[in-house]
Amino acid sequence: MDIAFQFSALLALGIGAQWLAWYLKQPSVLFLLFTGIIIGPVLGWFQPDKVMGNLLFPCISLGVAIILFEGALTLQFHEISQHGRVVQNLVTFGTLITIAVLSLATYWLFKLDIRVAILFGALVCVTGPTVIAPMLRSVRPRTKIANILRWEGIIIDPIGAIAVVLVYEYIVSNGHENSLLLFSKIVLVALICGGLGAVILANAIKRYWLPEYMRNVVTFAFVLILFSISNYLESQSGLLTVTILGLTLANWPQFPRQSILAFNESLTLLFIPTLFIILAARMDPAALLGLGWHGLLLLMIAMFVARPLAVWFSSIHSGLTVQEKLMISWIGPRGIVAASIASLFAMRLEHQHLAGTELLAPLVFLIIIGTVLIQGLGAKTIAIILKVREPANNGVLIVGSNDVALMLANTLKQLNIDVLVADYHYIQIARARMQGLRTYFGNPVSENAQTQLDLIGIGHLFAVSRDKELNTLCELQFRHEFGEQNIYRIRFAEEQHLTARAQKQHQFVSRQLFEKEVTFGRLENMLNKQARIKITNITAAYNYQQYCQDHPQAIPLFLQDKNNTLYIISSEFQPASAIGKRLIALDY
Repeated sequence: MDIAFQFSALLALGIGAQWLAWYLKQPSVLFLLFTGIIIGPVLGWFQPDKVMGNLLFPCISLGVAIILFEGALTLQFHEISQHGRVVQNLVTFGTLITIAVLSLATYWLFKLDIRVAILFGALVCVTGPTVIAPMLRSVRPRTKIANILRWEGIIIDPIGAIAVVLVYEYIVSNGHENSLLLFSKIVLVALICGGLGAVILANAIKRYWLPEYMRNVVTFAFVLILFSISNYLESQSGLLTVTILGLTLANWPQFPRQSILAFNESLTLLFIPTLFIILAARMDPAALLGLGWHGLLLLMIAMFVARPLAVWFSSIHSGLTVQEKLMISWIGPRGIVAASIASLFAMRLEHQHLAGTELLAPLVFLIIIGTVLIQGLGAKTIAIILKVREPANNGVLIVGSNDVALMLANTLKQLNIDVLVADYHYIQIARARMQGLRTYFGNPVSENAQTQLDLIGIGHLFAVSRDKELNTLCELQFRHEFGEQNIYRIRFAEEQHLTARAQKQHQFVSRQLFEKEVTFGRLENMLNKQARIKITNITAAYNYQQYCQDHPQAIPLFLQDKNNTLYIISSEFQPASAIGKRLIALDY
């Protein structure tokens, strides 16, 4: 079969698997894994070693180098302590506990070389945002639980990568004479190359030696060149070098890492699925099945010993309840990065003749499949049993931080509704922060927003920005996430009298926020005239129609029932449904 066609099909399958994961709101790792196994060992359609030959190892190495650089670029040291003591403990002491428990268990069950066992422990100590985020959105645990798990996944990803690379470098140096000297040389070369590379790249970008449109592609090429130079100077030092490069740039003052991350994230959307399918296609299902009951026992130890032990130790004197600790202990799925690095290191360690090297990749794949499947399928049930599941995604994402948007956000906050304000205008978003609102500074439809925008507990979108194009893009972006019925857009005065042809062109525009005659300008005008929020109980004796007659200038905004559920008053609103609820309106 034509090689060009095979690689094109691989790319299409990788993107398709990620789209399916997005559509079903599940971790993409499972779809990529099963795709690789089906087209590889099951159907025999794609055989990586035969098709790629001598290029297989260099391509995987370069792909993993980009993944490690991108992961390290997300780790800022101040974030470790910024998100609470539990997160801080989980990514430090909790990581060490997980590595120790799983290393000893693997050594005992499979008689691996102790160094390979430690490498395995380091590989599977991380969770990762790509598998955590979809699970949290599906399960809807309490906000405290969700925030701990989310930030643990974000921060531990690069920390785990650094630990894995250091263990690997120690292993490759340990088989030689003067192994400590060789390990020191590898680390020294990596520190010098990574540090010097960071100085060169940071100055080239910050001093405008590069035009802005070349920043991203130059960074990409620079990472690959630095990786190769480091390996040339000292064999096996390249991965540690690019990790140090990313870590240094992440903590470089005022380095524009977000623009670099946005480009790198696009690359990893191509690299990771393609790389993962290639690695999965090399996997022998017989090797997975051959792990037998020892493999199942190791999976149980990972889920029911290592994870709970790390969580319990990390949450001492934290104020978390037993139920919350149990829920955090249950959710600990492993992700794509672990499998990618594991497969590469298994290939690199073949010539080391260490006991159990051939089991490294199957064991990691087993942990990934087991944790994602078992924990993913059982998380909702566990959350319900422990009574830590939120009844519904009742929160609101508000796009825009103008006066109208801030009025809505503060009103929702007073109603104990979770609210998140997103905007790319710094001065306006700063006002929202000063008012104590939860904010996201940046474009809510950017690549960065997909990982950094915390949508746990959020179930509605209010598009209230003055930027009408941004409103439209957000409606389209979040329509699948929240459901079409939960997307609302503020209407502007010039949109009230659209022609029939214009209305057809605007069919994709979502439901109007508030009743038909309510526009952005009218709300803004009322705020300028010192209108304020008023709350009225609607009963059978004093119904919605009577309220409107008594308050002709008022703009009804929301209804809220005794269960704190929010109802938006839109053009489809039925007045009879207001009985027994609180009416929130803007009035003089």
